[in-house]
Amino acid sequence: MADQEFDAIIVGAGFSGLYMLHKLRALGFSAHAIEAGHDVGGTWYWNRYPGARCDIESVEYSYSFDKDLEADWDWSERYAAQPEILRYLQHVAERFDLRRDIEFETRVTAAHWQEDAHRWLVETDRGRSYSARFVIAATGCLSSFNRPDIPGLDSFAGEIYATGTWPHEGVDFTGKRVAVIGTGSSAIQSIPLIAKQAKQLTVFQRTPNYVVPAQNHALSDEHWRDYRAGYSGLRQNARVSQFGAALPLPMSPKPALESTQDELEEDLEKRWAYGGLPGFIGAFPDTLFETAAADLVGEFVRGKIRERVKDPVVAELLCPRDYPFASKRLCVDIDYFETYNRDNVRLVDLNATPIEAVTADGVKTSAELVEVDAIVLATGFDAMTGALTRIDIRGREGVTLKDKWAEGTKTYLGLMNRGFPNLFTITGPGSPSVMSNMPTSIEQHVDWVSQAMVDLRDRGASTIEPLAESEEVWTAHNGEIADLTVFVHANNWYLGANIPGKPRVFMPYLGGVGAYRNICDEVRESGYSGFAIDGQGRPADIDFMDHVMRLMPQSAEAA
Repeated sequence: MADQEFDAIIVGAGFSGLYMLHKLRALGFSAHAIEAGHDVGGTWYWNRYPGARCDIESVEYSYSFDKDLEADWDWSERYAAQPEILRYLQHVAERFDLRRDIEFETRVTAAHWQEDAHRWLVETDRGRSYSARFVIAATGCLSSFNRPDIPGLDSFAGEIYATGTWPHEGVDFTGKRVAVIGTGSSAIQSIPLIAKQAKQLTVFQRTPNYVVPAQNHALSDEHWRDYRAGYSGLRQNARVSQFGAALPLPMSPKPALESTQDELEEDLEKRWAYGGLPGFIGAFPDTLFETAAADLVGEFVRGKIRERVKDPVVAELLCPRDYPFASKRLCVDIDYFETYNRDNVRLVDLNATPIEAVTADGVKTSAELVEVDAIVLATGFDAMTGALTRIDIRGREGVTLKDKWAEGTKTYLGLMNRGFPNLFTITGPGSPSVMSNMPTSIEQHVDWVSQAMVDLRDRGASTIEPLAESEEVWTAHNGEIADLTVFVHANNWYLGANIPGKPRVFMPYLGGVGAYRNICDEVRESGYSGFAIDGQGRPADIDFMDHVMRLMPQSAEAA
């Protein structure tokens, strides 16, 4: 027997959960959100490591659903830091009085489908249970920290920190010898600040990353006047774009492979001076589809690393070569490479001398014992699925979501799974999610899910779930697009390659935010083709690839 009944239980109170709660309330649904943290924020509640900030420009890394909210909030920097993003989300919660329907310091431990009642039974670690017609997983794509399996890690006598679960009171490294394991996004952001405090910083690198400069700066009143004058156009462009963000610099009309060296360098120098991800990812029409084109941009970035790092040996160790440019998560930095010019910073190449164990005194490689007082684990996340599979989610006939995905994720539109009626995943695997500006994709998902719930209510229907055929077709389509790109030529976390034993399936959807939005709209307008409503439905007869090719650069078709 459940303690309470709701129309919907929302798991998580970050960007997704807050908007979902606000939307369902406005539509007349009873909704209750459950959040593990002490307050709202999701990713931005937990990730408080030094230097944490968004890698999408602040003016776009925000909600667009309320024009008054948009007008009332002024971002202080081009790329907002974690404290400011958290304050923004707290402001949203307060503005729309959302906290009264959020249960904090509580984790959902299980969600079991009750076939007879056509409802979900949701259980928590506080001993409370809820019955809900719908469950919306707003658990985040990068919220399940990946603790590395290093022998002896628990024997370390000093302090161990993880970038994904950083102490809220902060950490003072003054006078300490610090090891940072990992050189992904959180390490690239935190290393420059840790180095300014630490007596000695040793960075253990397995894979160097392609990094472009943030070129961060304060936003003046003049900046804001310009943004506000074109805000509606900026938002609309983002919604129909490839990555959910407006390109600050237009894509070159000429492919990289057809450009002269002078043309390449002139274009890339402009992008380097401007900074940021979108301008580089969308630099040329062929760089995401042709490895030779990606390598041209990669060599430009390697040249910049050599300019910024004084020691030529260290510079070469920091230069990525084994995978195409942008096929792993492209990072932005503020003084990352310059940090290696400091006397108190040392780089250890784990390809030459791998870590064998952690001892009570430090990190032991095949060549030496590096004695340290503190270890920072910047080792990433079990991306896109980890936050979902750690919950005991059981659908029809008691099948768990973890077992369903044991050989790789299969979804329809990244929104739902066959056998799990009325369970929606916001920015789940099979949707643009991490290959897009997250707030743009979150709003699109929340709007679609909430409208589907309204449509079911208006029909007097009880359940919606994908047809088995729809999952197969969508998963194959997702893989077909990924295979056109350079992304499949790297061992990246998009494929789950950072998690031992995780099936290698490309999880994000690469067809583009605009094309994906059009596909979802057509699915609904066609009467939810590909879904079964109360057990009745028809296969998806939509030409997904046609939507993609209408909006994707021509180089995709050639590939």
